[in-house]
Amino acid sequence: MKTASFLLLPLFTSLLPSLAAAAEAPGFRAGAFAADITPQIFPLNMPGGFSANLAESAHDPLHARALVLDDGKTTVAMVVVDNLGVSPELIVEAKQLASEKTGIPVEKMMISSTHTHSAPGSGGGKEGSPEAAYRLLLRDGIVAAIVTAYEKRRPAAVGVASHPLPEEVFNRRWYLKPGKMTPNPFGKMDEVRMNPGTDPNTIDRPAGPTDPDFVILSVEDESKHQLALYASYALHYVGATPEKQVSADYYGEFARLIPSRLRGGGDLVGMLANGASGDINNIPFTVTRPPRETFEQVRIVAQKAADAAWFARREIGTHQKDPALGMIERQVELRYRRPSDEEIAEAKKVLGVTVKEEIDALPRLAQHYAARVLAAAERAEETITVPVQAIRVGDLAICGLPFEVLVEIGLKLREKSPFGETMVIGLANGRHGYLPNPKQHALGGYETWLGTNTVEVDSSDILTKHLLEMMAELKALQ
Repeated sequence: MKTASFLLLPLFTSLLPSLAAAAEAPGFRAGAFAADITPQIFPLNMPGGFSANLAESAHDPLHARALVLDDGKTTVAMVVVDNLGVSPELIVEAKQLASEKTGIPVEKMMISSTHTHSAPGSGGGKEGSPEAAYRLLLRDGIVAAIVTAYEKRRPAAVGVASHPLPEEVFNRRWYLKPGKMTPNPFGKMDEVRMNPGTDPNTIDRPAGPTDPDFVILSVEDESKHQLALYASYALHYVGATPEKQVSADYYGEFARLIPSRLRGGGDLVGMLANGASGDINNIPFTVTRPPRETFEQVRIVAQKAADAAWFARREIGTHQKDPALGMIERQVELRYRRPSDEEIAEAKKVLGVTVKEEIDALPRLAQHYAARVLAAAERAEETITVPVQAIRVGDLAICGLPFEVLVEIGLKLREKSPFGETMVIGLANGRHGYLPNPKQHALGGYETWLGTNTVEVDSSDILTKHLLEMMAELKALQ
């Protein structure tokens, strides 16, 4: 017995370093948290239209929802915020504060907005104003979501899947029948119109496709308890929320329903990000929909989205405990669009009209867009540098762009992606207007107008090229 013990001692001693290393290796971990960012001081302006829209109370809560993934080498934070489009300046500030508290590099954080039109702005206002107070609440809520999600990390596994939900997405850009197009704000004729109405004598056919897929990233802990669900869907906000009330729209209602769909506890964090939906909404232009009460359509879409998430989750089977994790950020320089001398002269002429009858005779929104033309002409900068990000989680790629991305761009990225599933997230790390592809630019329409779109016509091709390169680099990770 003594001899055997003596012989085993060197072997046991030689195993000590590897055992210590195994004890130190944390493995794949995840944490999630939803911070309440519902405003407390009213009234507040809710931007998102061409006229003032003041909120006087909250109909349902707003949140900043964070998911932190950590494989021991790389830590990634993904945040979805119930906001029209959090400003780039506030996002930079929040990332820096969260990085100081967690050690997560700022370039390993993606903060995207849902684009609900019934949320306060993020730009702030004069000191002491409700807008200034809300900006601080919003910033601190984003930071709290990241920090708490980081602190809640525990051993986890992930699964990825998608399920089609085609009946709630409609391309809102339409060709009209001959003679039905009216001048745009610049006095010119576009080939297509946004939201043309439902009159069969006016509308002809949609000018683009839709993306029907509801894509999910499912996260569960060691006990197979559902920890979080991160999803994307290429659908704009639904709208028809209560007047003068803050609302998270269908994104918030989806998050509320997910724990019941997936039989998770109160700590399950559901997150629904805005996909490539710049030209996609929830209006069935060729179908007459029965009347809805306020917020009813929001509930209907959220219920169907939660069902789609359940169906997708059912397809996963076994979750992966050691998924490849990586994230790349590139800062890409794009050229600003510049109006021509003729466009500047015309804008000045339009803004010079002061007689009410003459103003009423101008095309709709003519003076509003004339002001945008002059603002573009007076912009000192020739270029803008925007962040684009790609994240890998196992066989899932997540692409983030700081624009309202038109659906064809998202479909192209998904088609050419080297991964089994790909999410394209709009309004990620800022909001710089719409991003049409060159084909849609040529057709005109709201999403392409100077002032609604701020960057050059080839910008989508430049950004797509970068993201495809970034996904290829992530695919090479072992």
